[in-house]
Amino acid sequence: MESDEDHIWVVNTPTATELLPHMLERFRLGHLDPLIFGDTTEPEGVIVPFKVWQARDARALDYDGGPVDNSTPE
Repeated sequence: MESDEDHIWVVNTPTATELLPHMLERFRLGHLDPLIFGDTTEPEGVIVPFKVWQARDARALDYDGGPVDNSTPE
């Protein structure tokens, strides 16, 4: 799950499933490293702490704190 400038570690989907509880615990401890997964050697999905996602997407929450649909790119 570590990455360097030249390589991104991609775990397969079944492994990512097994790692979810561990990743949640790491997020709770303040670790910000993502879980990058896919069924090929190419990244297909990423799991990050909510605060990282929120900081990267200013539209993550609307003014009343409810969710915003970000599924359609602008």
